[in-house]
Amino acid sequence: MQVILLERVPKLGQMGEVVKVRDGYARNFLLPQGKALRANDANKKRFDSERATLEARNLERKGEAETVAEALAGKSFIVVRSAGETGQLYGSVAARDIVDILAAEGFNIGRNQVDLNTPIKAIGLHPVTLHLHAEVEIEVELNVARSAEEAERQAKGESLTSADAIYGVDEDALRPEDFFDPDADRDGDEE
Repeated sequence: MQVILLERVPKLGQMGEVVKVRDGYARNFLLPQGKALRANDANKKRFDSERATLEARNLERKGEAETVAEALAGKSFIVVRSAGETGQLYGSVAARDIVDILAAEGFNIGRNQVDLNTPIKAIGLHPVTLHLHAEVEIEVELNVARSAEEAERQAKGESLTSADAIYGVDEDALRPEDFFDPDADRDGDEE
């Protein structure tokens, strides 16, 4: 199906271009979202008459997105989750969790604007890309840790996935004598 794009669509084209897409993509995404019109004579005339309005609206949205991007630039958000000693989270941090975290900080971001291919399942510093507009994207940092103190240590560059980092114990320095008494009676009889 041929459609006229009403806004820039990544990996597809710019506003005003007539592109050929699969029928399902057009019917299920582009047309209902208002991102495109079917490419027929009536819609081409309609687009030409509304082009200035569409471009103005696009510039306004882009300006708003750039304002939000400036506010988010260089920000790091702390996420406290339960995790095991190896750093594996007992749950995960998904796109909706990121939206909630940003909303708590006063940023209104939609779940579809968060570019997270797979949920975050380990503690550490994770870069997350936010698509605020078709032409504006920003990367923020999520600091996933077990506690706020660990988040501070991680932010300084410390790794928290070993016993040394968690408990302050150098696991390479441990010897068997540290765990049991070699002189103890094995069968439990005292002589």
